Amino acid sequence: MTQDELKQAVAQAAVDYIAQHAPEGATIGVGTGSTANFFIDALVALKPRIGAAVASSEATRKRLEGHGFKVFDLNAVARMPIYVDGADEIDPGFAMIKGGGGALTREKIVAAVADTFVCICDASKQVDILGKFPLPLEVIPMARAQVERELIALGGKPVLREGFTTDNGNIILDVHGLSIGKPTELESALNQIVGIVTNGLFARRSADVLLLGTSDGVVTLTK
Repeated sequence: MTQDELKQAVAQAAVDYIAQHAPEGATIGVGTGSTANFFIDALVALKPRIGAAVASSEATRKRLEGHGFKVFDLNAVARMPIYVDGADEIDPGFAMIKGGGGALTREKIVAAVADTFVCICDASKQVDILGKFPLPLEVIPMARAQVERELIALGGKPVLREGFTTDNGNIILDVHGLSIGKPTELESALNQIVGIVTNGLFARRSADVLLLGTSDGVVTLTK
């Protein structure tokens, strides 16, 4: 199977998961990126059962609205049973690196509200230790130099994502060269660096369910 076929398979598995586990009329959280786009397209089959969606980016909002979904601001939502999103890497404890698409801050906020975080990705994203994929950080522009010094002191090699601005008007630094054996600890440490809006480690709020696309089909894994 091609990578796109794997993404389509896990997207459909996520739709099936929602059909089985979400109450009728529920508001569903939707992530950002190529795999999430396949999920949005597949979710159309459940549109009569979906009350509304919460989007983790402007791009996702536009795609959902293009399919006729009602999209709510997160502040208008009291409860959200399921959030579906991809990952750039995921470890055996279901901690993830996210933010390759630059939507990490809004993704982390939406994930924090959901009862269940369903991660959809192909087997190439499964790793023993996080860090081969550069860790994205959303940073206030005026703090770039200071944040870079702090990251270098931690052993990282920060690189500005050229020509990219987040939906929140900030920059992204992609940090190379990290081997993240203790993702929860590093996530907390990065949260203390002034100028970082959000880091792309999803360890404190990790995935609850992993729908993993493999050459043998989609495997469902839970904690």
